[in-house]
Amino acid sequence: MAQTFIVKGAVVSNPSDTNMGRAQFVRITATGDVTGTIVDSADAALGSFYLENGDTVIIEKNPGDKITCGTSKASAVGSPRS
Repeated sequence: MAQTFIVKGAVVSNPSDTNMGRAQFVRITATGDVTGTIVDSADAALGSFYLENGDTVIIEKNPGDKITCGTSKASAVGSPRS
């Protein structure tokens, strides 16, 4: 199934403790089985997620929230919603 999204930044390999340019939406594709984490701007854990190799997900977060997801490629995206 095709996904529609607006590209808002460069692809980051193995993002670590980054807010992805303060993006609200981040598209992540696993390049191996991986568990990712999201923390807020005060470094309090908000949650984690698991992706199998090849899985893709779009995470919605607050601009200051940070993502760590080794063994993946991530990019800031925007929602095509009006």
